Amino acid sequence: MRIGVPKEIKVHEYRVGLIPSSVRELVQRGHEVVVEAGAGLGAGLSDDQYRQAGAAIGASAEDIYASADMIVKVKEPVGAERALLRKEQILFAYLHLAPDKDLTAALLESGAVCIAYETVTSPAGTLPLLMPMSEVAGRMAVHVGAYCLEKERGGRGILLGGVPGVPPSDVVILGGGTAGSNAALIALGMGATVTVIDRSAEALRRLSAQFGTRLRTIFSTRDVIEHAVAGADLVIGTVLVPGSKTPSLVSAEMVKGMKAGAVVVDVAIDQGGCFETSRVTTHAEPTFIVDEVVHYCVANMPGAVARTSTFALNNVTLPFALALADKGYRQALCDDPFLRAGLNICAGKVTLEAVASAHDLPYREAQNVLNC
Repeated sequence: MRIGVPKEIKVHEYRVGLIPSSVRELVQRGHEVVVEAGAGLGAGLSDDQYRQAGAAIGASAEDIYASADMIVKVKEPVGAERALLRKEQILFAYLHLAPDKDLTAALLESGAVCIAYETVTSPAGTLPLLMPMSEVAGRMAVHVGAYCLEKERGGRGILLGGVPGVPPSDVVILGGGTAGSNAALIALGMGATVTVIDRSAEALRRLSAQFGTRLRTIFSTRDVIEHAVAGADLVIGTVLVPGSKTPSLVSAEMVKGMKAGAVVVDVAIDQGGCFETSRVTTHAEPTFIVDEVVHYCVANMPGAVARTSTFALNNVTLPFALALADKGYRQALCDDPFLRAGLNICAGKVTLEAVASAHDLPYREAQNVLNC
């Protein structure tokens, strides 16, 4: 199989789909890999490193898409990339289709086989290809939140952990999953007062066992969220419903009731966001202010720490990329129900129920489309 790795063109996206060691694994199994010139530079990976691993270097994205049987990238196709996809070509990337009707329509029209990292599952019921980026985003959320609390950024002008004689900031985290628990880890380490709110009693027990009495855990209700948000200096939204649009847990009215200069960081913005007032921002212009509350809603947060994120992502995507290349997409997807859960669109049909429901489109079971 010929695998293509285009350069990411989303604003300030520096990650890359494959690292040289992953390329070497594919090449040693008899596959061809072509990497667009400069694709890895943002993660500190040179074209020479890719050549040494056995890859060919392509001059342009058009060359990559025209010749590759499978495209391995990080973020969803944007702009002109969408028109380059073709029938039966495999696209293996983060897609986040539930909140993006235009992208869904473009992928349906392309006829491509679209496998989303974020909906691939594991025997334990986790999301293994989303987990490392959730870890990164959760940890980053506290860093960027602390930065946005600085006065010149529109924040309250307070230090997250306080100092002797001055109390620390109140941090509220919505969601106790991977991103939420990693945010709690960093916020506690920086000395903040931290509360995690979740609807899963099991998640709250896990967090309590992990962090002990340093962390406050509260079962989620609308009253609880309303009260917690009103008193918070920093609110981090991490709630995820796999494959679906994120529920808006914090209303515009709640945001209006927050402290002037408080900060919200919407880690879930890729899937629509936890805050009614959220809208997607970029690393170039990461924040905006609504009712004196600073909003940080960057849709590709881990792209800012591209080297860490790229290597962490390749650790989990490589086994699936190898399976797709070795077996072909039909056999690989039929053999592995957990990889098959990542199939969102195939042959012009929506094969993930959450995406079909989000856009009022017909849904077809993946096994039926693949003739498993």
